[in-house]
Amino acid sequence: MSGTPVEFPARDGTKLAGTLYRPKTPNRRAVLFQAASGVKQEYYGKFADYLAGRGFAALTFDYRGTGRSRAPGSLRGNSACMRDWAEKDIAGALDHLERATHGARLIGIGHSFGGQAFGLVPGNERCVAAMTVGSQSGYWGHWSGAGRSGMWFLTHVLLPGVSRLMGSFPSRLFGQREDLPKGVAIEWASWCRHPGYLVGALGVQKQYARFAAPIRAYAIADDRYAPLRAVEAFLEFYPNAVRKLERVDPAKVGGGLIGHFGFFRERFKDTLRKDASQWLEGR
Repeated sequence: MSGTPVEFPARDGTKLAGTLYRPKTPNRRAVLFQAASGVKQEYYGKFADYLAGRGFAALTFDYRGTGRSRAPGSLRGNSACMRDWAEKDIAGALDHLERATHGARLIGIGHSFGGQAFGLVPGNERCVAAMTVGSQSGYWGHWSGAGRSGMWFLTHVLLPGVSRLMGSFPSRLFGQREDLPKGVAIEWASWCRHPGYLVGALGVQKQYARFAAPIRAYAIADDRYAPLRAVEAFLEFYPNAVRKLERVDPAKVGGGLIGHFGFFRERFKDTLRKDASQWLEGR
């Protein structure tokens, strides 16, 4: 089973590239993968294909300025900001998934930023459930020790300074994934400097309080990008949702590193992937 490339408009008409996975025997549920910052949609492809094998329709896609949704050439001059990814791109992807699946129950899987964004997405009331992996409040004060110093430097100096100097943030030079548009990096850094992260920085507490779908949030013990304190603070963004925190000990799911990006890897198909799919099937 493999996905079919699709193209659809964001809420402002910007063309986005995605991949739609259709099941042979539908279970009337459709899952939208909302990516982490700087992560291409292909990273979630095997998980999406696995869910399609269990009856789910699934859509992966790239935010504007990233992956297959990025225009050729330099990111310099790209006007995207992180709020665009939530309010326009995720919303447009949800619209497309709803049209393509004709009344299926819509479920969001948010990785890192993708989970943080649920409360910003217009039309999020259509989601019957949300699952998050490594989603956290990015406020630098939630880290401790050397991690706190690193987050302070990243959000106060590196992200805004390098982005303004170079016209984008060259994540790959720092051993990370996709380079980020300037506006994305600068806005993200500004949120991380606010104790209330994006909810406090944007003043959208009431908007987040309206999101009432049940949330299952995975916190990985060895995830240095999402320490437990930051994941717990993230869940407080959604006061009217039924929230369930799932703490994952790598030693109990086969050992080895999981970190911020390992959850979706195929080696966890009999543990984390199975656990997640069983929860999704119950929605």
